[in-house]
Amino acid sequence: MPAREHPEEIKEELKDRRIAELEAENQRLRRIRDALIVRVESGVAHKPEPYAAFEHSVILAEQVRERTEALNLTMEELKGSNKALSRAREEAETTRQRLSDAIESIADGFVLFDRQHRLIQSNSRFRSYWSHAGVSPPEAGTAIEDVKARAMACGLIVEEHSHEDAEGTVFLLSNDRWVQMTERPTLEGGLVVLYSDITDVKNSEMARRIKALEESERWIRVVTDHVPALIAYVGADMTVQFCNKVYEAWYGRGGSPLLGQRLDQIHCPEFYQRLLPQIMEVLDGQNVTFELEETGEGGEVRYMLRSYVPNFDEFGDIIGFFVLIRDITDRRKTALALEQAYDNLERRVKERTAALSGLNSQLREEISERAAVEARLREAKQEAERANMSKTKFLAAVSHDLLQPLNAARLFTSALQEHAFGPKAEGLVRSVSTSLDDVENLLGTLVDISKLDAGVIKPDVTAFDLRDLLNNIAREFRQMALAENLSLDFVPSSVVVESDSQLLARILRNFLTNAIRYTSSGRILLGCRRRKDHVLLQVWDTGPGIPEDKLTEIFQEFKRIRPGGSQADKGLGLGLAIVDKISRMLGHEVTVSSVEGKGSVFSVQVPLGQLKPRRPGADNGLGSSLDDGLSGARVWVIDNDQAICQGMKTLLEGWDCRVITAVSLEDLERQLPIESCPVDLILADYHLDNDENGVDVVGEINRRRAVPAPVLMITANYTNELKQHIRELGYLLMNKPVKPLKLRSVLNHVIRG
Repeated sequence: MPAREHPEEIKEELKDRRIAELEAENQRLRRIRDALIVRVESGVAHKPEPYAAFEHSVILAEQVRERTEALNLTMEELKGSNKALSRAREEAETTRQRLSDAIESIADGFVLFDRQHRLIQSNSRFRSYWSHAGVSPPEAGTAIEDVKARAMACGLIVEEHSHEDAEGTVFLLSNDRWVQMTERPTLEGGLVVLYSDITDVKNSEMARRIKALEESERWIRVVTDHVPALIAYVGADMTVQFCNKVYEAWYGRGGSPLLGQRLDQIHCPEFYQRLLPQIMEVLDGQNVTFELEETGEGGEVRYMLRSYVPNFDEFGDIIGFFVLIRDITDRRKTALALEQAYDNLERRVKERTAALSGLNSQLREEISERAAVEARLREAKQEAERANMSKTKFLAAVSHDLLQPLNAARLFTSALQEHAFGPKAEGLVRSVSTSLDDVENLLGTLVDISKLDAGVIKPDVTAFDLRDLLNNIAREFRQMALAENLSLDFVPSSVVVESDSQLLARILRNFLTNAIRYTSSGRILLGCRRRKDHVLLQVWDTGPGIPEDKLTEIFQEFKRIRPGGSQADKGLGLGLAIVDKISRMLGHEVTVSSVEGKGSVFSVQVPLGQLKPRRPGADNGLGSSLDDGLSGARVWVIDNDQAICQGMKTLLEGWDCRVITAVSLEDLERQLPIESCPVDLILADYHLDNDENGVDVVGEINRRRAVPAPVLMITANYTNELKQHIRELGYLLMNKPVKPLKLRSVLNHVIRG
């Protein structure tokens, strides 16, 4: 079929057709006129009667006059049509020129195809693409398929990208420019194609992605560089693609960078051959943990506990493996020293049994000391073994895997504190407990700051009474203040606010921790002031105060204002940075005012709220007071960590509970009939082995029982989704590491109904 003409050409065709019709009509009128004249002249030859001839001539004359007038009118119309035709031709030419100018002025490449998708017109921008590739642009009449095929064949198009959600196809041209092709149909069935240059957009998007990756890598390094372990990632080609500062300091001989180097280049041949069997195992898809003796650059001998964890891609292929190395030299030395001490002690006991019967008290003290050291050694070994459980995605699982040993150690120390071993052993236990508190605080701070930056923590805003929250915090920090010879005054309040109770409590705890840490003498005040539609929760102290130019700096990460002459503390300078991030997340304004030499006051503004009717069983029972009503309480403990089970059993049995521990549902079934055996509380960890979780296990247990048992879930997962899910099931919830005081409060609440 012929190509459809433009509207201007159709107008010209209609005008030519009208002119031809007018000329034919004019010719017909001339023939009529000549015929009439001939008829008049021929009539005279017949010689009619005079009157009839006169009458006939008059009629003919009238007809000639009318035809002549019609002819003149037609000629005038013809002249007007000719003028209109000329104007139409001029307008058509002007319109065509304007259209060409408009198409040429478009910044994008423009191509027009007819309804048969053959090229009609294009602008210079489209033709310039071809000139950059060194070929001539396609001519008019070329099919659209041939245009694309020719672009691919001559190398004009380097890459082609299309997506079903995108507006058009994106091409990378040979001149390194990106263009996006969009198509629009015309009314007559043709096609308009635009080629838009999006190179700047592509470059901007790439810059944003690179910046995001760099920021993510920066935070990963911040976390890993503060972990006292050697961390690295090795690709399948045996090159080091990531390592923290500790790893680089140990293996970077002479300060040479390690990234991009192969393992056989980093290690000496003999040491690499010792590592090779384990490397082959991890590349075969197995998790590997082993101990190895190494010699540092200075000649010192260290014992290292190495863990290799394979990394799989989405197709199940191994693309590398994670490396976690812990220095266990001190543990080995402690074990050796303990073994020697044990041998010496046994020898001394045998030699002096007969002669030193009067010194039994001293001997018991030495035995107690040895037992305490052995307990510390076992805890250190268990902690090291639990640290080996750090598998793939170490940072994502740090809140669970690293809190596990802390939880077990806290349970053991809490159980030990309830026994009398003598002043020296009790001092050792208290030292262990204090050290665990420091580790827990430092690790919790690092994990919290990482979760806040990653957006993992989501606020669970509800209306609640401040009474219990303030009472618990005041009771918790009053003992800490007394230990520092400070007095903590507390003004209670029962006002109802709208916030996330746990995140708000974290803000107040950080305020109080800083107040106790930097106040050497005097008092600390915790209270609140009501202001119209909000409440100001405040912590006052009589510390050294903060310079005015440092009031904003203290909320920055790793920033601490240390007064002159004060001792260095164990903090990381992240407490107030966490406060700032939490307050921004909750929309609570935090303010601080201070006078040097007199003290400071930290405030957080919280909106007022209104309590909703309580649902039956909604009380979590964490505020129950302690009593001695646990005697004979039957508790089932389900946790995949044997150390946690043993620590929990030791602690609960110290409270006169009857405890059954199991690592899984099958393990519990082997010990007792779960359908009929009486139980007062099921205490289950959320994360279990073999992709199981505690919620499913206790659900199966209660499904088999005629009367469901109360459930307390323990987890290191702080997400609101899990919290809401457990709340909807009617279970109680505690986060790791478990506070023994809070655990006993929950047990009292459950046992007393």
